[in-house]
Amino acid sequence: MSLGTVAILVVGAALAAVTACSTAADEVAVEIPTTTVEVTTTVEPTTTAPAPTTPEPLNIYRFTTSDRVEERLLDVAPRVYVPNSDEHTVSVIDPVTMTVVAKYSTGQVPHHVTPSWDMSTLYVLDTSGNSLTPIDPRTAKLGTPIPVPDPYNLYFTPDGKLALVIAERYMRIDVRNPRTWELVYSVPVPHPGVNHGDFSADGRYFYATCEWSGWFVKLDLLERRVVAERKIGQLPIDVKLAPDASVLYVADQGRNGVIVVDPQTLAEVAFIPAGRGTHGLYVSRDGRQLYATNRLGGSVSVIDFATRAVVATWTIPGGGSPDMGSVSPDGRQFWVSGRNHGEIYVIDTTKGELIKRIRTGAGPHGLSYFPQPGRYSTGHTGNYR
Repeated sequence: MSLGTVAILVVGAALAAVTACSTAADEVAVEIPTTTVEVTTTVEPTTTAPAPTTPEPLNIYRFTTSDRVEERLLDVAPRVYVPNSDEHTVSVIDPVTMTVVAKYSTGQVPHHVTPSWDMSTLYVLDTSGNSLTPIDPRTAKLGTPIPVPDPYNLYFTPDGKLALVIAERYMRIDVRNPRTWELVYSVPVPHPGVNHGDFSADGRYFYATCEWSGWFVKLDLLERRVVAERKIGQLPIDVKLAPDASVLYVADQGRNGVIVVDPQTLAEVAFIPAGRGTHGLYVSRDGRQLYATNRLGGSVSVIDFATRAVVATWTIPGGGSPDMGSVSPDGRQFWVSGRNHGEIYVIDTTKGELIKRIRTGAGPHGLSYFPQPGRYSTGHTGNYR
């Protein structure tokens, strides 16, 4: 065996000894009687779990802030459907040309056009005619009316399992199967004028206004009864849950503003003065603002969710009666019915200016711009989540 071979074996043994001891230190020096060999080893850092992340704040409208509609609706041509309550018709408007492309006779007093939970159908709500008339959004044509007593308004639970028919003149909410329209159960409402509402974030509770009596009620859908009620205003109408579900916003046509309500106690926590006859409430496409229509004042108040303050007022030149509406998919236009003027107003949301007046029929009410971004509809003229 040569000296070179011996040296290699000695160094190899030393390296083995170093390797065995290197778990105790990152840098190790080993002394050999004849030769000193310095070996440096690097210990790989231990992999640690990532620091916990703060969960994103709740935003029930997060799926409606994009300008893209669901893929299954991409073949549906956009249309604006306007029920003309006093003329007993529905006008169909092409939002690109801003012209009426069709008008249909329907029932006796159509009040709202409501998208179904899965957005496959729209319904014309004929409260006096006791019927729901389906609209095929791909043809924009009406189908055969479905017998349903007093459907003044219509909502769908967030899971899509139940339909809530707001039977205003009977002072009750009829909970129905949304596929067969068979009655599941009814909940009496102990105050006149029940008509608009919204759901809690988890879908267990439905909050409803009683316009003619100034009351606000909370319905528990598991217990099938009204579990809380409070007189909050003069003529409370539309309802919207805040993006973070912390409060409810209630338009009051008598108090000329928006009441901010605690969803647990139904107590008023703030009041936002808006304009005369505050009526409808609509969330902006980016989810940061609330559009409040002032039917008697001919204007729309823009409310900032973060500050709960009016940051802009859009006034309709020459006056108007903005009532119920929809935001365009791209968020750049607000379409709203002129209830007492037989026309539709199209407002530029970036400038706050009126773009167009479109004549429809007498008493235009709960119009619906369809389709819209969102996973599903909870009803009314298009409340999406």
